[in-house]
Amino acid sequence: MSTPLHIATPLLESRALPVRAGQTVWLKMDALQPTGSFKLRGIGHACAEYQRRGATRFIASSGGNAGIAAAYSGRKLGVPVLVVVPESSSTRARALIAREGATVLVHGASFHEAHAHALALAGVGDAFIHPYDDPLLWEGHASMVDEIAAAGVTPDAVVLSVGGGGLMAGVIAGLRRHGWDQVPVIAVETAGADAFAQSVLAGRQVELAAITSIATSLGARSIAPHTLQLATQHPVRSYVVSDNDAVQGCMRFMDDQRVVVEPACGAALAIACQAPTLLKEFDNVVVIVCGGVTATVAQLAQWSEIAERRRGPRDAGT
Repeated sequence: MSTPLHIATPLLESRALPVRAGQTVWLKMDALQPTGSFKLRGIGHACAEYQRRGATRFIASSGGNAGIAAAYSGRKLGVPVLVVVPESSSTRARALIAREGATVLVHGASFHEAHAHALALAGVGDAFIHPYDDPLLWEGHASMVDEIAAAGVTPDAVVLSVGGGGLMAGVIAGLRRHGWDQVPVIAVETAGADAFAQSVLAGRQVELAAITSIATSLGARSIAPHTLQLATQHPVRSYVVSDNDAVQGCMRFMDDQRVVVEPACGAALAIACQAPTLLKEFDNVVVIVCGGVTATVAQLAQWSEIAERRRGPRDAGT
């Protein structure tokens, strides 16, 4: 087996987050991946497999982290990469993708349009690298559960953020692989990017009209069908938090761990900050710190001001 493109990341016991007596919160630090997010696990695995099958170019659609992971993977594997990003993608995200040697094509006002254009460009010899809906991605993401098991930690619950659902699908695959079929997944989104929560509530796949949350990395207008199906087969709890709570989760994490993450990651951290109440029945809680590299300290401060002005109701589970 070839060496994976991702690294094994630390599993840290948090002494900063509040806990009840007898409760431990563990941080799976995937923000420390070479590309700054968990995306490298699945995308690196998929790229290596598609190259083995004969792909001579990778085409990806992304607003940031997935594109960076695809670009990094292509550079490491010696395969050219084209990443289609929407006009809404940040200058920083585009620069980080280009820094890895990929060609960046800006198309469409939203990720939905960029994604459709990227699909249309794929030809013979190209492998399309989906940001979240591909069994190869889920297989790669499952490796983080292997590392949790290797560290000797048996979780009572896993807290993670949900965008398109690739991370959740991978974590559930990993839990099943280790016989942890009954370990609940706490799936967290921000209001305005809550396609999963709305789909669970409706009992069918719901497509959002638009993404209104500042957590743009959670900005899939619809969840992967497989992930929604998993929610009927595995114990999953859905929570929606405000943008303000997600940003404050990032700010607190930056102070506690000296690591900058995006509001998409801060959504899960916001729930972890309420572990003594929202997660009170669990003794060993693992939080997936999924990361995100499009955030900066200055950007977090700006988002904090914006989120505070928009501030709405406190977190509420669906």
